[in-house]
Amino acid sequence: MKIDFNKSKEGLVPAIIQDSETKNVLMLGYMNEAAYDKTMATKKVTFYSRSKQRLWTKGEESKNFLHLVDIKVDCDNDTLLVQVSPDGPTCHKGTDTCWNQSNEQSFGFLSKLEATIQERKENKHDESSYVASLFRKGINKIAQKVGEEAVEVVIEAKDDNDTLFLDESADLLFHYLILLQAKGFSLKNIEAVLKARQK
Repeated sequence: MKIDFNKSKEGLVPAIIQDSETKNVLMLGYMNEAAYDKTMATKKVTFYSRSKQRLWTKGEESKNFLHLVDIKVDCDNDTLLVQVSPDGPTCHKGTDTCWNQSNEQSFGFLSKLEATIQERKENKHDESSYVASLFRKGINKIAQKVGEEAVEVVIEAKDDNDTLFLDESADLLFHYLILLQAKGFSLKNIEAVLKARQK
């Protein structure tokens, strides 16, 4: 990896810090060559502090270290993407990120869908909502719908119509997300189980 530390007169390159699991951006710091070398040697992210005018290992006082997972350099060789496993809050103000955001796992659109399902669950007396009607009917009806959709997925898997297969797969996933919330769980719980099974 070739990093061009000479593009700035201070010999610094920006280092974007990203949680390797959640993919959330935690902070922005700067590294010179010595900070980079120390990071690689210790596997704890070290910056060059422009205010302190010295090398600074994140967590040296708070013990909230950023453990190095991977470093990539951009196409111009002058910006680093540093993937880490954080010990605790990253920001000196005690928040997960320097943008005061929670460092929670997101599944993109599926997380938005989960939030919508949660909203329908909380407002289950909404007569116009299909999801709310399932919550009103209870766990047996919700579980039955998952079973029906699973059978339909199997049937379409044995056919050659990819559109129908994907439609039924979407229906199955949708109803499964409803079942998870009916049982008080979410995709994060399933992720935790799958991670625990990794060998």
